[in-house]
Amino acid sequence: MRLVPAAALLLGVTVVSAHADGGDPVRGEKVFQYCYSCHSVQPDETTLQGPNLHGVVGRRIASQEGFSYSLALRAFAQQEERWTESLLGRYLAAPYKLVPKTSMAFPGVEAQDERADLIAYLRSKGSPF
Repeated sequence: MRLVPAAALLLGVTVVSAHADGGDPVRGEKVFQYCYSCHSVQPDETTLQGPNLHGVVGRRIASQEGFSYSLALRAFAQQEERWTESLLGRYLAAPYKLVPKTSMAFPGVEAQDERADLIAYLRSKGSPF
């Protein structure tokens, strides 16, 4: 049986959005507009200023072949092995706080829901495994 929200309320059933805890990749694609001038999620595009983000969720930090990462991010990669969703969330909130002296000139995504949506979008764009 499929309940519409009004019917669910009448029956006392809680309806949770399909994206309530994992972000919405459709909305995340819009949030990615903050990133697209320096990053791509197209698998083979490597000509932009920043590293390619295809498969970034779960990928080893500072591991894109041929990309010249900052010393700060390479040092951070010695402390943290992979870009988990949690770690990406912290980084995207304030890159300079998590990785001081990073060369990424981006202040971060302030809104937690936008970060969750962005991570959901990145997750939808490939996996390194």
